Amino acid sequence: MGTKISHSGVIEEIQGNNVKVRIVQTSACAACKVAGYCNAAEKKEKIIDVQNVDATSYTLGQTVTVSTSGQVAARALLWAFGLPFVVLIVVLIGVLWFTKNEGLAAISALLALVPYYLIIWTQRNKLREQLSFTIE
Repeated sequence: MGTKISHSGVIEEIQGNNVKVRIVQTSACAACKVAGYCNAAEKKEKIIDVQNVDATSYTLGQTVTVSTSGQVAARALLWAFGLPFVVLIVVLIGVLWFTKNEGLAAISALLALVPYYLIIWTQRNKLREQLSFTIE
């Protein structure tokens, strides 16, 4: 995954060496001519935090391009979806195997995600450094 993922956006806020950029994320069919009449077309605005930049060279409202590597995107997907899915399945199968109670297994699997996301939340600053965007 050596590709680069980039989006153009507008600078919304500048605080110290942190720049917040508003991007418009669109689905593949949002550019279609009939997208306004179709429910499948999706368009979402997101705020991207870009850390450790020389904020003095940027102004509010300036159009910029934010980017990250495909490897960072894959790592983010792993932390956000892959590992929680593994935790959910392992706990579900393990509790079901030992108790033969489907309801208890389902509740246990969902509750097992609480400590996972608490750990993610406590490590958010470390993850923010690893999963960073840059301004081109």
